Amino acid sequence: MIRNIWAVGRNYAEHAKELGNEVPTEPMIFLKAGSTATLAAKELVVPAWMKEVHHEVELALQFDENLQIDEACIALDLTDRDKQNQLKSKGHPWTLAKSFKGATPLSAFFPVDDLEELKNLEIILKINGETRQMGNTNQMIFSLENLIEFVRQHFPVEPGDLLLTGTPAGVGPIRRGDALEAEIVGKMKHQWLAR
Repeated sequence: MIRNIWAVGRNYAEHAKELGNEVPTEPMIFLKAGSTATLAAKELVVPAWMKEVHHEVELALQFDENLQIDEACIALDLTDRDKQNQLKSKGHPWTLAKSFKGATPLSAFFPVDDLEELKNLEIILKINGETRQMGNTNQMIFSLENLIEFVRQHFPVEPGDLLLTGTPAGVGPIRRGDALEAEIVGKMKHQWLAR
């Protein structure tokens, strides 16, 4: 069971810049409810009350019973961008923009024997066949080891929790009817239909 999703904001410099944000000097963590995760579904639902939902493709790590990483997957950190901008401007939490029902679609999991195998992977998101996001895990500002240690030190991490490691540049809106294909090259590929 996924209780908590510990998500890292602005872990790729170009993504921070595209949204007009400063590049952080320590990991910036926000919490998503574990109940927002949908595992290996074929559809993702864009809530009717949202004006603009943005895609953010990420490598997600899962903690085992010893709070080590033994599995990973592709995650979409769906974001109500209009609501997030409103909340940020008022200094309010982002929960409504990040933790709505279905806000974290996941691929199936794949095993991780060593974090080294995750440090030079291409992450790609295509929508209707067009590449929208492309990055490499070697572009992360904070290393996987640093992120893992930071969340274990500061938060009540539980077995089964996820760590979303940040998104590369190129985030943008999803429309109902869009076909999304996310890939971590050499590890996993998954497709969703937005409705």
